[in-house]
Amino acid sequence: MTKIRVLLADDHTLFRQGIKTLIAAEPDMEVVGEASNGSEAIARALETRPDIVLMDIGMPGLSCFEATRQIKKARPETKVIFLTMYDDEDYLIQGMEVGASGYILKDSPAQQLIAAMRDVYRGGSYLSPRMLSQLVDDFRSRIRSTQRVPRSETLTAREREVLKLLAEGNSVKEIANYLNLSVKTVEAHKFNLMRKLDIHNKAQLVQYAIQKKIIKLPELN
Repeated sequence: MTKIRVLLADDHTLFRQGIKTLIAAEPDMEVVGEASNGSEAIARALETRPDIVLMDIGMPGLSCFEATRQIKKARPETKVIFLTMYDDEDYLIQGMEVGASGYILKDSPAQQLIAAMRDVYRGGSYLSPRMLSQLVDDFRSRIRSTQRVPRSETLTAREREVLKLLAEGNSVKEIANYLNLSVKTVEAHKFNLMRKLDIHNKAQLVQYAIQKKIIKLPELN
């Protein structure tokens, strides 16, 4: 039987020992290495070539996010699961940005961790139910907030300026020159304002600008 090879990266020795004992009881898993900080995690990952790295967030020294980024760069096939006490959305987002496949809280049931490792090993991803519930609540809150505020009021002053110039027929390059911005910056403003207003083409953009009196129709003689 091919076993799932696991590297433990946590600065608490007793915690690592507990996880090691838990994994040893599973016939399809084995711990192939341990690390107590981010730098060690990188070195052990390159040395032992694990399938999964269980990565703590609060280790001293090199950031766990940077360690994860370097591990994923050197070994894209290695999966990283953050195992942490922090039910923090910012940490979760940072973890996903550097390529983590899972985020599990340390107070989760043991079998939840085992199930998460198997899911991730098979190519899936895993999020602790509490974190998932928190994200859903936050998403619902944002939807309600968006519904209360007219979409036009969510535009920044710069986005309104770009909207006006676009509706007047200027190209992105012309707007960039006029506002002394890069083309990429203007493209970003254009994308954001069209996303916020749920507009998908130039005709809709011009129509919106006319309705909101951002631009005026030319007077007929």
